Amino acid sequence: MFCYTRWLSLRIPVVNKGVWISRMCLVLFAYQPGSPRPLVVAANRDEFYARPAQSAHYWEAEGLSHLLAGRDLSAGGTWLGVSTRGRFATVTNFAEDAPNEEVPQSRGELVVEFLNSTASANEFAHNIHGPDYRGYNLLLWDAHEFVYTSNRGTTQILGPGVYGLANAELGATWPKVTTGVASLTRMCAKQPSRRQLISLLADEHQPADETLPHRGRPLELERRAAPCFIRGEEYGTRASTAVIVENSVVTFAEQEYGVGGVPGDRLEYDFKL
Repeated sequence: MFCYTRWLSLRIPVVNKGVWISRMCLVLFAYQPGSPRPLVVAANRDEFYARPAQSAHYWEAEGLSHLLAGRDLSAGGTWLGVSTRGRFATVTNFAEDAPNEEVPQSRGELVVEFLNSTASANEFAHNIHGPDYRGYNLLLWDAHEFVYTSNRGTTQILGPGVYGLANAELGATWPKVTTGVASLTRMCAKQPSRRQLISLLADEHQPADETLPHRGRPLELERRAAPCFIRGEEYGTRASTAVIVENSVVTFAEQEYGVGGVPGDRLEYDFKL
């Protein structure tokens, strides 16, 4: 199934000359290697509504029928995907000033390249040429190891635990990250369904001003980006995705949202690794 987002005139707010508002995303995940349910992921993609994208689908037209992911029709690649070969990957932008010059490659291509690769997660992470991309955080799972890597930080093989990642380094204590990790930890004690994970991602609670990141941005911009779910007219949460790997079966769901946070299609897939 192919679904397209609605088009709007693209107006990108500028904070100062050369500084663009950061595209905000959130990835919450529980990793328990060796258990019947080794991976649970809940992720929000926040983006301008005018940026064209395809919904989650198997990439058969691209000759990658094993790959299930959405597709960014502007820069290429994807923000999150899984493979029937037993791989998962997702990328978030690193919040920083816009570069003076364009970089040669899209960060979304890294997700596609890993899902279509036979390299281990650790090997793949160590062979990325970071300067080719704007700042990114990349999560990679190859069914054996879970790796976090960033061209603005370090590469780590992750141990068991519940983690949260936004648009700063892994471990950054932004309110939506800490609140999300706490919520996912409680939820995982009862083995949540994909629908429950989607509901977790719909939290619109506004954190207190004193808990917001200090990045030199105007307070109003930090407030708008602070909730887990962002509802807006030009920019907001475009999709919520849930991925559960349990007993070698992948359960996948994507809930789309339009302008103003209006729910769109919900896509659900199941496949055996």
